Amino acid sequence: MKKNSLSHQSERVYRVDKFIVPDQAREEFIEKVQATHQLLKHQSGFLQDFVLEQASGPGQFNIVTMVEWDSIESIEPARAAVMAFHQAMSFNPQDLFARLGIKADLGSYKRVGL
Repeated sequence: MKKNSLSHQSERVYRVDKFIVPDQAREEFIEKVQATHQLLKHQSGFLQDFVLEQASGPGQFNIVTMVEWDSIESIEPARAAVMAFHQAMSFNPQDLFARLGIKADLGSYKRVGL
């Protein structure tokens, strides 16, 4: 791989959100995640996303979402778009989490320079 291509990849940022979602909350939670990810797909700097559900293993998080962005600069405008979208829907994620007993671990990650 070319050095320039490697340099560009090192600028990428990955938003990884992990959730403990009770069975009775799954359908409503997934519906909200899918709507949000549809919006994200149209944001500048979006590269790809995944919504994953645990299939096996002892981990406590059963839903994981990941969005790959071309750079850290792409995240703030996308975050603002999501906040406006949620506000227009009268949707507050923290209220949903509290009402449904969802626990979250949210963060942005970058590649380890190997």
